[in-house]
Amino acid sequence: MSETTQAKSKGNIFWRISKKFQFAADTIIPDSFVFCIILAFVVFFASWIVEKSNPMDLIQYWYNGFWTQNAFAFQMTIMVVVCAAFAQSPAVRKGLDAFAGIAKSPYVAMVIFMVFGYVTSFINWAFCSIACPVLAMRMAKKVKGLHFPMMMAAGYSTMVLGQCMGPSASLYARVAALDPSYFEVPFFQEAGWATGSISQSQTTYNPMNVCLWIILAVVTIIVSILTVPPKEEIVEFHAPINDDDIVVEESTGKLTPAEKMNGSHILMWMTAIVGLIYIFWSFATKGILNSLGLNFMIFIFITVDCIVYNTPKKFAAAIKDSMYLASDVMIQFPFYGAIMGIMTDSGLAATIVAALASVATAKSVPVIAYVSACIVNLFIPSQGGQWIVQGPIMLPLAKQFGNYYPDILNAFVYGDEATNLLQPLYLIPALAVVNMKLKEVWGYCAYLFVIWFIITCIGLYILPGIM
Repeated sequence: MSETTQAKSKGNIFWRISKKFQFAADTIIPDSFVFCIILAFVVFFASWIVEKSNPMDLIQYWYNGFWTQNAFAFQMTIMVVVCAAFAQSPAVRKGLDAFAGIAKSPYVAMVIFMVFGYVTSFINWAFCSIACPVLAMRMAKKVKGLHFPMMMAAGYSTMVLGQCMGPSASLYARVAALDPSYFEVPFFQEAGWATGSISQSQTTYNPMNVCLWIILAVVTIIVSILTVPPKEEIVEFHAPINDDDIVVEESTGKLTPAEKMNGSHILMWMTAIVGLIYIFWSFATKGILNSLGLNFMIFIFITVDCIVYNTPKKFAAAIKDSMYLASDVMIQFPFYGAIMGIMTDSGLAATIVAALASVATAKSVPVIAYVSACIVNLFIPSQGGQWIVQGPIMLPLAKQFGNYYPDILNAFVYGDEATNLLQPLYLIPALAVVNMKLKEVWGYCAYLFVIWFIITCIGLYILPGIM
């Protein structure tokens, strides 16, 4: 067999590169909770050595931080649950099944799948993270030759990248509103924004951000469809798809008043109508973009769940059925809060960012903001907590070098989102839907991250100067 034939039998260059990442994942990546615990000990010992913190103080920072994410953990948990309930409702399942039938080849299927991912991510990240694996399963049943682990990684990447352009990303939304609960330190005014907010047309949709996002989105699609294994290495999805509707216990004989209320369509429709009235009122009075906060998005999905599950019994059963998808998110957020407590209170996070900022030049400030956000996000997967650490360093630095503030914000968001490809917290619900382990997908996510990192660094160094 010639060398060319051997190379072809091993797949193209994209596949061979991706396999190196996946090999590492197979051998070193544990379950997501273990991943979280290891990160905690890395931060503990790094803070002890670098910051020379007293170990007892670090344990206290750990405990104090453990409870700082309670509200956010609840929001993330209920977001995953109500979005999963909607994504797996009979009406949505049928729609996705019909949509999956459009594609007739693996290449077309991957393009359609990823475009679907970007669109749903703009609507809501949690809905995207559940709807994409549901669609992936159905596409894989209809189109042969799809490598399912790569498909899952590509779908997850659309959710991650979509947050860099989606109107509901917390930093963009709160900067536009000058949310005082988000910007708790006076550097916000000192950095030159005291005269007013920065609208999403200046941040989310400014030319530099739009251009960089399109480049990354297109490259990700191209790379995903070209990363094709040889036929003997394709891992297809073979598990049965559960298309059973939510089962609720029906009463026989004469219904009691309580049973009538439990099965009442009227109660759910009344609840949905009240919800829809508020949603449209908010859009009319505040505008669509200004309405799309995290709580509002949760409220929208609860409202539509009241419609698709049209009795209290069905609604409660659907929520209960989706609860398992959020269990890891729910329990791991306190641990990440503890990690954040150590990093912020010990000063380690600020030291990391300051060390990178110390070598900054006028052209490299956006790149420094991006790289530092990538590093810190591995340990603090909360945009708000991360911004409180980085903002006081990056904004004065941007002011010193005369950088355009929205470019720094955008660079921060790209960094905060990029290492979500490495940080498994938000991938957990998607994997639970298809019953896959983290190590089966993580290598492909890391492969996409490296490509993103190179392109984004180049883009942030060049684009701000020409756009």
